[in-house]
Amino acid sequence: MKLGFIGLGVMGRPMALNLMKHGHEMGVYARRPEAAAPLVEAGAQCYASPRELAARSEIVFTMVTTSSDVEQVALGENGLVEGARRGTIVVDMETISPAVARAVAGRLAAQGIDMLDAPVSGGPAGAQHATLSIMAGGKAHIFERVMPLFECLGKTIVHMGDHGAGQTTKACNQLALLVTAEGVAEALTLARVSGLDPARVREVMLGGIASSRVLELFGGRMVERDFTAGIESRLYYKDLDIALDLGHRTGQALPAAALVMQHINALVGRGCGGEDLSALLNIVEASGPVTPRRVM
Repeated sequence: MKLGFIGLGVMGRPMALNLMKHGHEMGVYARRPEAAAPLVEAGAQCYASPRELAARSEIVFTMVTTSSDVEQVALGENGLVEGARRGTIVVDMETISPAVARAVAGRLAAQGIDMLDAPVSGGPAGAQHATLSIMAGGKAHIFERVMPLFECLGKTIVHMGDHGAGQTTKACNQLALLVTAEGVAEALTLARVSGLDPARVREVMLGGIASSRVLELFGGRMVERDFTAGIESRLYYKDLDIALDLGHRTGQALPAAALVMQHINALVGRGCGGEDLSALLNIVEASGPVTPRRVM
């Protein structure tokens, strides 16, 4: 197929390469030429605008950063909507607001362009190894058309419902991830200040009901105090803001999310927004000791 890809960062670049490995013809657009260079070297054609890319693509994937980025790429000047033919499919795979996903899908549909919101979970390693979880929203028959391409990118691929359902699912995923990361940071800090070896405590937890991928991955980095970013922690602010907005819209209180948002704000405020999410450990530790309760 003739595919297009926009957003060639730590996630998008390996995803586009995996699609190419399955024999698909790839066109790319990037604001920075160096971001597209690995794809061009692998045989992709680079285009000067989303509009030009859309004009030669059957399906265009986006993996940009924010809701406004998606709006600009899809609907802005020289955007996808100006170049795509009727029947073209746009698949947005970044994490954005469900409301924006629905609005963009509506604008594209008015021009005969179909859209899926299909955010992913699995991080850079999942993108590289094509083991991502993909949660899709949109028309079922469009999902079925794109399914063979999703299978080039991930292992768990689920159609969640109409437009916005994929992004809503991703917000729930990020909420659980971030609250769990906070719990891991607090547990390992409590172990340390209690005189235990956090590495051994984590080892025991991994063998019990508290085990999770978050404890395995981020907990391991906390124990090693290796805060080199897989995905920069500042990006989780956007994700948690989406979840909190959904809570506001639905009237559902999310108290744990509000606390974690405070800690992510503190992390960014300390100039550590470029570090890994595991750096939450530093914020928990910086909360300082409280006066201990007397234990009877």
